[in-house]
Amino acid sequence: MTEAPTPDDAARPAPYPLPDPATIGEEHHDVTGGWLRPAVFGASDGLVSNFALIMGMAGGTSDPTPVIVAGVAGLAAGAFSMAVGEYTSVASQAELARAEVSRERRQILRDDAQEQAELASMFVAKGVDEDVAREVAEQIHSDPDNAVRVHAREEFGIDVTDLPSPMLAAVSSFLSFALGALIPLLPLMLGITSLGPTVAASLVALFGTGALVTALTDRPWWFGGLRQLVLGSAAAALTFGIGGLVGGITD
Repeated sequence: MTEAPTPDDAARPAPYPLPDPATIGEEHHDVTGGWLRPAVFGASDGLVSNFALIMGMAGGTSDPTPVIVAGVAGLAAGAFSMAVGEYTSVASQAELARAEVSRERRQILRDDAQEQAELASMFVAKGVDEDVAREVAEQIHSDPDNAVRVHAREEFGIDVTDLPSPMLAAVSSFLSFALGALIPLLPLMLGITSLGPTVAASLVALFGTGALVTALTDRPWWFGGLRQLVLGSAAAALTFGIGGLVGGITD
């Protein structure tokens, strides 16, 4: 005979169906790595550094040839440097992550009970009831591979299935830096010897890149644009002044 539901059971809402884990977070931007970070920083660095370099050369000489040569050299050197730096950085980070994951795996295989208690303690610290936390930790540790993944995520914030790609970071940095560095250089390469178009294109691009970055954050677009514009313009103006001083001394 089936028992009639109590008033508390009748008032309790039906549990919300669990979503597919693969869809969780799909509406959010990738903020941990991948191509976005090196691409954004690469474009910004390329624009600011080559704009400042070109302005510094222009402050020291009226001949456009060395200015163009310096701009091209700055684009190439900066793009390769960014690519090498990003590749080395991301590869080292991934190697360190894999080493830590291997260490965690050895600890779990050596003393599963202690690691299980450690995981339950972390869940308790997050507000989970101790009995529930111990039960969840026990279920997770029923699969050693799953236990390693959960410990890696909880202890040092690493998703062992989604480590950033060094090659992707390097290529993104190279292309974005080259694109940013090309903007102040392009008018000169087209034969325009006046600095006006170079400055105008660079200022517009500075504001645009700053505004574009804030589209992925909680800052208003005009704030990011103005911030990038002011900082990039200051760098170019200071370098122009330094170039003028050095050019005056060497004349």
